[in-house]
Amino acid sequence: MAEYEHDVLVVGGGLAGMRATIATHDGGSDVAMITKVHPVRSHSAAAQGGINAAFGVDDSSEKHTFDTVKGSDYLADQDAVELFVQTCP
Repeated sequence: MAEYEHDVLVVGGGLAGMRATIATHDGGSDVAMITKVHPVRSHSAAAQGGINAAFGVDDSSEKHTFDTVKGSDYLADQDAVELFVQTCP
């Protein structure tokens, strides 16, 4: 396994992580950024438009729950999402 040394390690490739990495680099530090997913798949880039509610005739709380959980890469607390979605309307 390769070993690397850096002054700073930024964890996360979303907007805050990328901005922190750039600022740290511009400040003269040797910085590395690690992320679980490619930065364009971060939640900053893949955000789905904020808070929504199922109102339409072709929509349902079940579809909204599935879309929300899928949008979180299945990392969201599914019980909390279900409660949130049912409360939105």
